Amino acid sequence: MSSSTTRKRKDSSTSSGKSSAGSSRSSAGSSRATSGGGSSSHSGSKPKPSDVLNPKTIDPFSSSKKNQSAFAAVYANGGIPCRLMHGSVKHKLAWDTPPEQVAFDPVLITLAEGIRETVHPYTFVARCGFKELLETSGSGEKAVSLLPKLLNPLKQALSHSDSTVFEAGLDAVVQLSNAVGPGLNPYIKNMLVPLAKGMMNKKMKDKITESLQQIEKNGGKELLPIIKAKIPTYSSIYS
Repeated sequence: MSSSTTRKRKDSSTSSGKSSAGSSRSSAGSSRATSGGGSSSHSGSKPKPSDVLNPKTIDPFSSSKKNQSAFAAVYANGGIPCRLMHGSVKHKLAWDTPPEQVAFDPVLITLAEGIRETVHPYTFVARCGFKELLETSGSGEKAVSLLPKLLNPLKQALSHSDSTVFEAGLDAVVQLSNAVGPGLNPYIKNMLVPLAKGMMNKKMKDKITESLQQIEKNGGKELLPIIKAKIPTYSSIYS
């Protein structure tokens, strides 16, 4: 065999080897690219750590409607004409409509229902909003006609197992009493059952007594026998 023929066969063998190696490298690169692309598409569906820590990406109303309370849903949909303003020292409410111009029906009733809330910002909005509306001029006249509708949500707050909700309910009843005065007398007996139960808690006894004394002061002496009928140990301001 001539040397020329031998060289041609070697060149052919070398070329074939290079082609095979190049094909393998190309295949491996393609596989890596495919794998990397798949990883990228999956990672897009996961939140970045920076998103979790960034307050701008947190939606306080992101929970599903199924898990939202009625008050939370109304507030999230703009049914309460105020918003929470975060301060460096304390929070406050910013009213879209001046409180004295707000329609008590249904806003005051909705806020009363929200007193049972245990999640921020609903707790602050409901409790502070209820208080601020009752502090406006002429609130007593507006609220007295709504007492039958306010009774049930306030009673539910007083019957709540969470002590902070109970205290918020008690504060709300006192605020209502300050606004309507003796107008609350026909309804107060319906709230005395959970208060009588609360009196058995030593931590709550003093606060309940002080609250009832303020309600008695607003309601007059005719309220004393009503309170005593449910809470015999009550110490009247007239004693």
